[in-house]
Amino acid sequence: MDFLMSGLAACGACVFTNPLEVVKTRMQLQGELQAPGTYQRHYRNVFHAFFTIGKVDGLAALQKGLAPALLYQFLMNGIRLGTYGLAESRGYLHTTEGTLSPARSAAAGALAGVMGAYLGSPIYMVKTHLQAQAASEIAVGHQYKHQIFPPQSWKVALAAAMVSGIAVVLAMTPFDVASTRLYNQPTDSQGKGLMYRGILDALLQTARTEGIFGMYKGIGASYFRLGPHTILSLFFWDQLRFLYHKYTK
Repeated sequence: MDFLMSGLAACGACVFTNPLEVVKTRMQLQGELQAPGTYQRHYRNVFHAFFTIGKVDGLAALQKGLAPALLYQFLMNGIRLGTYGLAESRGYLHTTEGTLSPARSAAAGALAGVMGAYLGSPIYMVKTHLQAQAASEIAVGHQYKHQIFPPQSWKVALAAAMVSGIAVVLAMTPFDVASTRLYNQPTDSQGKGLMYRGILDALLQTARTEGIFGMYKGIGASYFRLGPHTILSLFFWDQLRFLYHKYTK
């Protein structure tokens, strides 16, 4: 659970910080191995870079490389924070007297960081290549022509749904858990719930008794259900509309 929660938390943050990663990547590649003043500065500062990328490449370009960025964050931070959390819960960071050992904590943190960085490095390289891709007038650094999916492919919609699903499940799973328990609780003869007074009471009781992880039970199943469910719903809806207009006109 430590690995899963750490990875998902990092992915949730990545959705909001990825535009800054795109800006950072391009500004770091600008003027590569060129003396100051000898190259054209497409990006003068972070705010100008945001504006330029959005204007020339389109607003969607600010989320370039999001798929590998999410995978990288899930893998790196899941391993890094999960491994450290596992070491802490097993008592490896404490001395025989029960006190926290700074040396063991530092060693565990370093080991977890090395493992996460090593396994995440290939994905980070792909992310960098994708985030550096730009229109010729504002391109910096070497331009790789990676293309994960063909244009207009159903795989693009599926990937988009799976990526957006991370933010959705992080926000909605606690409420989903609460609603499931509200529906399933026993009732008295008048149909009144015997365990929870309402959704806020269900959330508070769950958090107090089972902790924050208790509010995210079933998050894995929710995530892997959400992407395909969204895609299939929209696909069937689109096909039904097509058939309706085809045979009613």
